[in-house]
Amino acid sequence: MPDPPAETPPAKRQFARRARDVARAREFVVGLLAPGVEAGVADDIRVCVSELATNALRHTPPGREFLVRVLPRDDVLRIEVHDAGTGTPHLCAPSGSGDRGRGLRLVDALADDWGVSARSGPGKAVWAEFKVAGRAASTARE
Repeated sequence: MPDPPAETPPAKRQFARRARDVARAREFVVGLLAPGVEAGVADDIRVCVSELATNALRHTPPGREFLVRVLPRDDVLRIEVHDAGTGTPHLCAPSGSGDRGRGLRLVDALADDWGVSARSGPGKAVWAEFKVAGRAASTARE
């Protein structure tokens, strides 16, 4: 019996607490997607990375960075955004005219699963998972 395929190691990158780094985080993740990932799924991933990175930007204390990790596993791609902020993210009921409180609702609607995990240091990791056909990501880069 052949050995099971080895898991691809996670790719990760630190980003500064700057608005332009949300786009950089999105580009980093999209650049790792395997060519076979369906366009609709890739679009959902783009939106979710933008929302999670924006939340990290808002909740990361000044002077700290946020981390984005991409973990491809068989037919699931997991994206984690780590920040040093306090509090636990949760779904909000935004007001009709408010401009906040919709990000996790988008993640909840677009990702196949999402959640929050504790970290060994301060803060948390908010993650989203997407079912993808075939390989989830191309070569992992750090």
